[in-house]
Amino acid sequence: MLLQLIKKEFLLEFRQKSTLGGVLIYVIGTVFVSALCFKTHIDKPTWNALFWVITLFTSVTISGKSFLKETGGQALFNYLHYKPQQFIFSKIIYNMVFMFLLSFITFFFYAFFITNQVENLSLFFIILTLASTGLAGVLTLMSAIAAKANGNFALMSILSFPVIMPLILVIIKLSKQAVDGIEWAGVGFNFLAILMALNCLTIALSFLLFPHLWKD
Repeated sequence: MLLQLIKKEFLLEFRQKSTLGGVLIYVIGTVFVSALCFKTHIDKPTWNALFWVITLFTSVTISGKSFLKETGGQALFNYLHYKPQQFIFSKIIYNMVFMFLLSFITFFFYAFFITNQVENLSLFFIILTLASTGLAGVLTLMSAIAAKANGNFALMSILSFPVIMPLILVIIKLSKQAVDGIEWAGVGFNFLAILMALNCLTIALSFLLFPHLWKD
């Protein structure tokens, strides 16, 4: 059942190619404009900050439409045929995969148009995976709450901000270590543990809170 839900999410997404194309154009366009402004003269802190700004706004755009299609008859069908935990988990997995792919695309065009400032690539891609998971967990739940308020996208942004900030702070500290090329022996594993704990907490909250939204 869970695999069917995930498959459905991807099929619906690729049927709406305009949405996917719009997100890709946003990512590529932002990186290209940044390259024109900096002309490859960009220090590591700025590179790191700009990368996560683009990633964050892309994540909000992706997750914001998670429940836009789940209205009316479609919502009733989902309520009758799927369990709430399976339904929210499929949304989180879909958003996580989509966010990771777009983050990887952003990194690719960063390296192509500007420079590759990351010296510890293995650590950086681990952070990308954990960041995609955490952001997907938070933003998917907030999207579900906003959908109950008539799809108010501004409400989702307001609710997400205080929850995302601790996650973003940890992600930035870890990614700075990857960009600076700190060896594995010197990596702050306490920050990695905090990031994984935050991911588990956000997913657990989605499992606990979404069934109450589901009933409404």
